[in-house]
Amino acid sequence: MDELIGQVLTIARGMWKHRWLGLLVAWVVTAIGSMVVLSVPNKYEATARIYVDTQSILKPLMSGLAVQPNVEQQVAMLSRTLISRPNVEKLIRMADLDLKSQSKGGQDALIDGLMKTLQIQNVGRDNLYLLSYRDSSPDKAKRVVQSLVSIFVESSLGDSRKDTDTAKKFIDEQIKTYVAKLEEAEKRLKEYKIRNIEIQTADGKDMAGQLGAVSGQLSQARLELREAENARDAAKRQLDAEKSQNADITSRSLLQESAVSVSTPEIDARIDAQRRNLDGLLQRFTEQHPDVSNTRRLIKELEDIKRKEVQELRKTAAANPMASSSNSLAYQELNRMLATSEVQVASLRARVGEYEARFARARELMKTAPQIEAEYSQLNRDYEINKRNYNDLVARREAATMTGELDTAAGVADFRLIDPPRASPNPVAPNRLLLLPLALLAALGAGLAVTFVASRLRSVFYDARSLRDAVGLPLLGVVTLVMGEGAVLKEKSDLKRFLGASGGLVGVFILGMVIFSLLSGRAG
Repeated sequence: MDELIGQVLTIARGMWKHRWLGLLVAWVVTAIGSMVVLSVPNKYEATARIYVDTQSILKPLMSGLAVQPNVEQQVAMLSRTLISRPNVEKLIRMADLDLKSQSKGGQDALIDGLMKTLQIQNVGRDNLYLLSYRDSSPDKAKRVVQSLVSIFVESSLGDSRKDTDTAKKFIDEQIKTYVAKLEEAEKRLKEYKIRNIEIQTADGKDMAGQLGAVSGQLSQARLELREAENARDAAKRQLDAEKSQNADITSRSLLQESAVSVSTPEIDARIDAQRRNLDGLLQRFTEQHPDVSNTRRLIKELEDIKRKEVQELRKTAAANPMASSSNSLAYQELNRMLATSEVQVASLRARVGEYEARFARARELMKTAPQIEAEYSQLNRDYEINKRNYNDLVARREAATMTGELDTAAGVADFRLIDPPRASPNPVAPNRLLLLPLALLAALGAGLAVTFVASRLRSVFYDARSLRDAVGLPLLGVVTLVMGEGAVLKEKSDLKRFLGASGGLVGVFILGMVIFSLLSGRAG
């Protein structure tokens, strides 16, 4: 830090040595800058305000269906439409600005200058536009703004129909391109599905998911098979126990019970049906009615058949007690359950075999599944991207069509001149009260820069350390200057003159600013 302060002090002492040169430069630059600022011609601004009514009752009704530019887009569109080279050339002819510029270069320079200085600004958010132009002649500025207003009012958004047709044409070309891409992508997808039809599922699972699903189905089928086999074995055991337990009971019951008490399900059911029929007939007819007689005869025949069947059962039970036990309801039910279990076991075995074969095929397909799934993902991704872009383009084409029809139905925008063109009576530029202090600051900066350059060109060493650092040699000693009384008085006198000259520069400048301000106020 001390070294930095020392360097700054050394530079300041070097610049102080050339202070009179810097002060002279500051005086000269101040005079030249003031003359330049005062010689800049005055600029007068002409302005006009126009309201553009772009609202229509159809626009809120068609919101979301047709393209409707916002205010920012409208401002950009108006700027491109109005401040363009053809319109500026037309403006030059209308304002008679081309009378003094006959050459091609002069006309191009005039057009470029107007395109840079003409301004269209949006005032607020109510489609209110401010047209402005600055020139050294207020009448000329007013004529330019008047011509600009005429062009602005006469212009319309009729080119939007042309823009709509161009947009539709471009979108149609893009749609044709995407139709070809979609057809090609669909063809590739079809070929892929035909080539890999074996690995496709309705739920869209990949091979890992299919393998997991088949494994789960196989485990479930094996579990159900074990359950069915256990149920079948239990039915067999119950059937054997029922057969051995009921053999003696059945034989004894058939031998001991009367024919009426022995159960013959089919014949008993027929007898019960005929008896109910007889009860119904007796309620309507007498005993001599043929239907009643026939019914009683049929009941008697069925009872005789039952007695004969019971006798046969008794003979069979006496000869083979085990066979007679099969006629019991429990035995028949257990036998039916066993047959059902056998059928279920056979069905589940076939199911387990099928799932084992599917699981084996799925494991084989898993070796090539990653590559196949990656190919499908790529094909599907390309197809979805093309399809989404195609749908977007179709929707945009419909929106462009409706937009063109909306513009035709709604008509052009309504231009209303709020403030007619008017030139300001006082110049708006340049701001000399601001530029003159800047000229003084520039002069002071130029003076400081000159003193710094002079101190660098004619360097002087003010202490032993800077000299030793510059030459790189050891110093034997330092001779100190002792100033006498006359030299001190002379240095003080020189300092007073410098401060007086510097204060005179600032004082003269301030006095000039005051005089200029008073003159400007009287002129205004």
